[in-house]
Amino acid sequence: MINFTYTKASTTNSAVDLLLKEKNAKFIAGGTNLVDLMKRGVETPDRLIDITNLPLHNIDKKETGLYIGAMVTNTQVAEDPWIKINYPLLSLALQAGASPQLRNMATVGGNMMQRTRCSYFYDTAMPCNKREPGTGCGAMNGYNRMHAIFGASDSCIAVHPSDMCVALAALDTTVIIQGKKERRIPFLDFHRLPGNTPEKDNNLAKGELITGIEIARNHFGGHVHYLKIRDRSSYAFALVSVAAALEISNDSIVHARLAMGGVAHKPWRLTEAEKFLQGKKATVDSFREAAIVAMNGAKDYGQNHFKLKLAPVAIVEALSQAAKI
Repeated sequence: MINFTYTKASTTNSAVDLLLKEKNAKFIAGGTNLVDLMKRGVETPDRLIDITNLPLHNIDKKETGLYIGAMVTNTQVAEDPWIKINYPLLSLALQAGASPQLRNMATVGGNMMQRTRCSYFYDTAMPCNKREPGTGCGAMNGYNRMHAIFGASDSCIAVHPSDMCVALAALDTTVIIQGKKERRIPFLDFHRLPGNTPEKDNNLAKGELITGIEIARNHFGGHVHYLKIRDRSSYAFALVSVAAALEISNDSIVHARLAMGGVAHKPWRLTEAEKFLQGKKATVDSFREAAIVAMNGAKDYGQNHFKLKLAPVAIVEALSQAAKI
């Protein structure tokens, strides 16, 4: 690991100022992803700015929705009794992620900022446009069993690793960002598809910090499910995951929310499938038709061909579990 300077910020403004002054500085909180990347030589910051003392540890529960500060741990969110009742999809997704030890350290903001677990990205001896633009994508013609079937490009076929972010994508979340001034962006606009610039994971500008998220009140109640299909039952990233939420009245679907993980460079919202389900009866047949719609545009790269069959089955199962049929 390289030498670096360590600074502990006391205010949000001072943290942002420090980041702007340093050409190669990084924020650090729980460090569950960044420290690993530094050990591998993937990230080589000259300065680490510790933001654990910033006043971003609060969870505000309101009739209109939910605010979660960026420094709240994944465990705090997953185990909060009020969130379990009112936003169970978020709790379920977090409980499916990582391990208890990591959830105790990982923060909401850090979870959103984590980088892909693509083996070519982590191995500095291998070509990777995300790590070193212009070197090529080793996964394109290499080992790509874990890789994307949606939204990929010739530059990168890596997938986003988060479970929490899949739920947030489904729940119409807003991201609150502090830079020279505060701005808010829809969660679906926060992460990026690779295009020709796969090194850019998100739309944060230089000198900006995630301070929190807001989730609007919904009427999904208990009609939610988070399905994560993986190679082992814990401490493994998703081959395919599905966040499903349904508002049902008289056996018909009033609103549907669907997002997938393990299939794209960002959490993948299935908006066309949601539109298809609106007004339909909550039946397995409707869910199978919605899964066909959801798979429009999917493409495999060889070893991940099985995802083309696994993904629609997972969608049907998640929707069936959410509808309780």
